[in-house]
Amino acid sequence: MVTLAGLCCGLSAIRFAIDGRFETAVTLLVASAVIDGMDGRIARFLNSTTTFGAHLDSLSDFLCFGVSPVIVLYLWKLNTLEGIGWAIVLFFAVCCVLRLARFNTNLEEESVEPWQKKFFTGVPAPAGAMLALMPLVASFHMMPGLFDKPVMCAIWAAVVAVLMASRIPTLAAKKLVIRHEWVLPIMLACAVVMVLVIIEPWIMFNVSGLIYCLILPLGAMRYRRFAAEARATIEG
Repeated sequence: MVTLAGLCCGLSAIRFAIDGRFETAVTLLVASAVIDGMDGRIARFLNSTTTFGAHLDSLSDFLCFGVSPVIVLYLWKLNTLEGIGWAIVLFFAVCCVLRLARFNTNLEEESVEPWQKKFFTGVPAPAGAMLALMPLVASFHMMPGLFDKPVMCAIWAAVVAVLMASRIPTLAAKKLVIRHEWVLPIMLACAVVMVLVIIEPWIMFNVSGLIYCLILPLGAMRYRRFAAEARATIEG
């Protein structure tokens, strides 16, 4: 039921984008991403995880994060590029579905090392959807006219699509372990972030996206370090 709620939010974004209510559309996509981060944890907490639920979640992710965001962008600016704009829509959707198919295949892989579970392969679909929306969000109140050029929007969406389909290792937040001495500082930082989100949600949306882009190389470096340590252990 939680997954279906996220699906309804993600698809409803298209309806509001058709009406030109892009802020509402982005809000619904953010809500869908938040729900996507919760449904698996809720299922595990209730001890109700099933194969059916896992496949439903994957199908929902494709519609919410592989179709809806780029359709919203198409209705916003990409439609002015005519055939090229629609090609970007198709390219983004294809990259997203390839990324999700690979993710589902990796779930069934039994030879994965424990340290490899700390990483995703490529940018996760929810993160990719949020990154793709950054030019649209930037046009709301911050810098209208600067990031809303159709060509720039198309290039950005294509880059994000490539990152999703790529084999770049990215950090898996749900596998991060917080050391005890860092719990209080992180809780205080989260409180500050929540206040800023309430005050300036769209600015914080793009700030969060920029921070995520900056830590992408960190994930790759950590992956190489773990891989080197694993090789050294085997050779030793």
